[in-house]
Formats: sequence, structure tokens, C-alpha cells
Amino acid sequence: MHGKQKLNLFSFTMIVVGLVIGMGIFRTAATSAKDAIEPSVYFTAWILGGCIALCGALTYAEIGSRYPVTGGYYKVFSYAYHPSIAFAINCIILISNAASLSSVALIGSGYITKLFPQVAWTDIDKALISSVAIVIFYGVNLMGLRMSSRAQNILMMIKITMIAVLIIALVFPHEAPVQTAAVVETPSMGWIQSLGVSLIAVSFTYGGYQQTINFGNEVDRPAKNIPRGIFIGIAIIIVLYLLVNLSYYTIVGFGNMKAEREIAYVVMERTFGKTGADIFSFLLFFGVLAYVNALLMSNPRVMYAMSGEGVLPKVFSKQNPKNDVLTVSLTVFSALCIIILFFAQTFEKILNFTIFLDCFGMVASSASIFVLRKRTRHLDGTGIFKMKLYPLLPLIFMAAYCFVGISITIQTPYTALTGVIVLLAFMIIYFVARRIGSKNSGQTAI
Repeated sequence: MHGKQKLNLFSFTMIVVGLVIGMGIFRTAATSAKDAIEPSVYFTAWILGGCIALCGALTYAEIGSRYPVTGGYYKVFSYAYHPSIAFAINCIILISNAASLSSVALIGSGYITKLFPQVAWTDIDKALISSVAIVIFYGVNLMGLRMSSRAQNILMMIKITMIAVLIIALVFPHEAPVQTAAVVETPSMGWIQSLGVSLIAVSFTYGGYQQTINFGNEVDRPAKNIPRGIFIGIAIIIVLYLLVNLSYYTIVGFGNMKAEREIAYVVMERTFGKTGADIFSFLLFFGVLAYVNALLMSNPRVMYAMSGEGVLPKVFSKQNPKNDVLTVSLTVFSALCIIILFFAQTFEKILNFTIFLDCFGMVASSASIFVLRKRTRHLDGTGIFKMKLYPLLPLIFMAAYCFVGISITIQTPYTALTGVIVLLAFMIIYFVARRIGSKNSGQTAI
């Protein structure tokens, strides 16, 4: 494969930016502000979140360079840890992805309901709208339709344009923000504790950089271009996010930010009027639908890969003979998204559940670098990417997610307990399935 085309510095940088910038920035700012006792906590969380993402992206890039495999995290986990841990962590990542899809769908439903202010929308109503979107695209995927790369490019352009519009709003003349929403009382806590809770929403917004694990072997001159691309990409993201947050802070006001869920709508309404805000919400909802469709396409393939490895039942490999759709995997994943929607109903509850599960996955997956460094020493000096400041960077990354996990446990212990139970349940399922499989193999041999 000597003639295989490699990613240059610009292409890899744009991939990093594209992996991270999603739909969260249009909603999580309000959640982060609600948990911040003062603006210094709020902006520190967004800067710190970018630094954590930088440490994580560099760690995952080296993991991908040292162990370039297809099949998602499962093969990396199974190489570094016991198969039961690999199975459990990969399963909770799938659940976390389902929760992420549900939370983004709720972001979209929140903005689309702004187009009908005369209706008193409840959280259940928004969950129903979100589930309808999931069901529609479940049907689309059952028919074998696929999102083209052109549609993905259009989606990225829409997101970048909307972020640019939010930033441009800063240069328009505005009156000083006045407290218009009901005052939201910030929970009594110290600066550090407030930072930890505020980081929960920020961590969701900066997610996606872990996918650099898939590109470590695809970059031209990786030792030079990977760190540069990640540094430049994360720097661009931090600047964009800080400018958007400055726009929220300047136009809406810190007090109002705590009470507003669809905060970008308020910025658009105060800058371009209700018509401009409605157009913005309409476009954002379509961006959410495309995100929903993309996750419904990708995650069933992870379940298919796990089934091929023998860690999920063979039924998850079942395909429609007419269009090759993974009917069972798609149905199970879609049902899981809807169950999570009605289990939590609100964005904040799903967010905490998602990030708590992510804490397990992030810490476990990034820790595999210590195993890989020992087992793949023979690759040193062969041109692969090898991060500097090792082991400081992965340790900072792991400590940050432990900090976030502890913050979630203190804030919502029931959510943390649920996450631990889910992890333990999957480990038990693994051993039970292996035992049943061993018995069946023995009976077949007889």
C-alpha cells in the first residue's frame, strides 16, 4: 500500500476541527453557565476543556499510530485488557453514543419548538418530537439509504456558518443586557466544585477528538504533522468556542444565560429579530437531523463488528438480503435511543449520564497507551507519531475525566450509580455468554 494517499497537515487539521465541532455549543453553554458560580468559573471551564481535549487528542493519535486497527475501540481494549473489560467498555460507549444522539435530538426539538411560541411545550413533548425524528430516520435507514459525503459537507458548512453568525453578532450594536428571564439560583458550592460541575457540559461540547485514533497511520509525516494538526485544530476550536461564549455573555448576559435553554435563539432574536432567529432554528434542526442519521448509520456497524468478533450474539450480524441493512443492530440501537429519551426526558439528565459513561471509556481507552508503549517499543524510531511530555499528557487527561466523574457523582449520585450498575451488568453478561457458549461448544463436540 505504498501508493496510498496520505492526509496532509491542512486536511488533518480540518478533520480535527470537524470531529469536535458539533451541535452541543448551541445548548451546553446555558447548562455550563447555570452551574458556574461566577463568569471566571465559566470561561475557565471552556479554556480548560480545550486543554483537556488537546491532551486527549495527542494520546489517541499515538494509540492509533502504535496499533492501527479497524473495528473501533474493542480491538484496542481487548489487546490491552481482559476481554470482559473490552466488552463492557465498548458496550457502554455504544450506550453513551445512544445517549449522545438522544441529547442532540433534544437540542433540535428545543429549537424547533421556538417556531411555535403559542404552544406550552413540556419536556415530554420535546422527547416525543425527538423520538419521532429518530423513528423517521430509522425508517430511512431500513430502506437502505445512505448519507452522501456531499450531505455531510453541507451539514458542516451549515454548522460553521451558524457559529460564524453567532460571532458576527458581537459587532452589531446592542444595549446592555438586562435580566429578563427568571433568576436561576446557582447552587451553593466552592470555586473548584463549581468548575467540576460546569466542565460536565463543556466536556460534551469538546467531544469527538478521540476519533483521531483512526487517523494515526493515515497522516503524511505523522511525527511532524499529527501534533501540529492537533495543536492548530484544537486552538481553532478553543477560539471559536470562546468567541461564541463571549457573544452569549455580551448579548444575553450571564444571569439570563443560566435561565435560557435555547441560548443561540435569544442571541439571534436580539440581533436579527424574530424572523432571523426562526430561520436559524430551522437550519439548526436540519443539522440535528443529519447528526441523528449519521449516528444511526455508524453505530449498528460497531455492533456488527462486535458480533463478528463473537462478543455479541450472531443475530446482530443479520442483514437484509435486498439492501444489506443491519436490521437487528439498527433496531436495537434505535430502540435504545428512545428508551434513554423517556428514561431521562431532559437534556441535563441525559448529559450527566452520557458524560459519566464517557469517563469510564475515556480513562480506560487512554490508559491503554501505557500498555502499548511497552508492547510496541520496536516501533519507536520508525516514523510513527510519539507524543512529547509523556506520561504527563495522558495522566492529565485521565485525571481530568476522573475529576468530572467525581463531580457528576456529587451532583447526581443516582446517575453515577446507574452508570456503575450498567458497567458491572455488561461484565456479568460477558461471562454468562462465554459460559453458555462453552457449554454449547462442548455439546456440539459430543
